[in-house]
Amino acid sequence: MGRCLSAEVGQSTVELVAALPALLLAGLLALQLLAAGYALTLADGAAEAGALALASGRPAAAAARAALPGWARDDVDVSVRGGRIAVRLRPPSLLPAVADGLAVTSAATARPK
Repeated sequence: MGRCLSAEVGQSTVELVAALPALLLAGLLALQLLAAGYALTLADGAAEAGALALASGRPAAAAARAALPGWARDDVDVSVRGGRIAVRLRPPSLLPAVADGLAVTSAATARPK
């Protein structure tokens, strides 16, 4: 009976070791999706800040960049055309291709002063 119990313990260890990469991948995927959602929230705020600046006669692109935290300022593209401010932000990622694929865009409109 002791041999049977030790064989089951060994089997569960093997199953745990085999499942760890899948669990790690699922955790990394969940964190990447959270980062993309956070980037969308930041892009929304930056676009709104740019629109408010444009409406008050200040430079919209500078205001949009200033509304972002430091790490995001290197990963953002801001475009201003007429009264439309578009902010494209790449979320933080270990792989640049993944960040480019999950880039989010937000836009706001204001009547220029």
